[in-house]
Amino acid sequence: MNEGRTKRRHGRSETAQGYLLVATPFAYALLLLAVPLGAIVMFSFWTQDYLTLDKTLTLKNYREAFSEPLYGELLIRSLLVSGAVTLATVLTAFPIAYFVSFYVPPERKSMWIFLITIPFWTSYLIRVFLWKVILGYNGVFNTTLLGLGIIDEPLTFILYNVNAVVITLAHAYAPFAILPIFVALEKIDRTLLEAGRDLGESYVMTFFRVTLPLAMPGVVAAVLIVFIPTIGDYVTPRLVGGPDGLMIANMIQTQFLKLNNAPMGAALAVLAMAMVGAVALVFLALTRRFLRGQ
Repeated sequence: MNEGRTKRRHGRSETAQGYLLVATPFAYALLLLAVPLGAIVMFSFWTQDYLTLDKTLTLKNYREAFSEPLYGELLIRSLLVSGAVTLATVLTAFPIAYFVSFYVPPERKSMWIFLITIPFWTSYLIRVFLWKVILGYNGVFNTTLLGLGIIDEPLTFILYNVNAVVITLAHAYAPFAILPIFVALEKIDRTLLEAGRDLGESYVMTFFRVTLPLAMPGVVAAVLIVFIPTIGDYVTPRLVGGPDGLMIANMIQTQFLKLNNAPMGAALAVLAMAMVGAVALVFLALTRRFLRGQ
């Protein structure tokens, strides 16, 4: 009987310790994530006339968001740009991560990872401005091509449009895609690859039937890490995108800071979050089905 009481007390103490450990991050998430998100959602159901804020609940902002073609165009453009950035980033990040994981000696892998993180040493704004210099009409890229005689006049489609936004964001978020893919590749048991080749599979088929499915958790993480923040980026479209490269985040910024219409900006932010969440859930469902089929 005493033994049973001791076990119950021990169980309660472990439970209390678990709650104590969870309490701090839970409070942190509640105060810094849930409360601001709830405030944005609440704001989206209010209206504002310059400095006068009407707290009467209404769907006016959402009706305007769905009826105004400009908002829909910006949402679709943001989705397409983020998808293009994610695709370009992951496709370029996977070979780099694969090379570091499979071909770089173990004692040099940390140095390679260190080199991959070098872009984080400089300010994000500086990196964006550097891409302006590289892609400009008289920038490094056009000057080089003109000097080599490849083109006769500077290219104009690589700056102040969607292409510039995709290139700049893909470079900025490349380390975020390389690192999770590298971690997933490092966890792969190399004997599985040897077994596949011993059974007669070619290197290509071994990659698609063994390596890629086992690396999918890292690929999925890379896709989500890149896709979710890029759809809300407003600095890069403003600096290198031009009028045709602006995204929904730029309109949200305009509503909050220039038009003094925080409720409308909040409604657009809620719609953007809902769109991102829906796309992410569909992607996860398709990925899970793919992994089950392997």
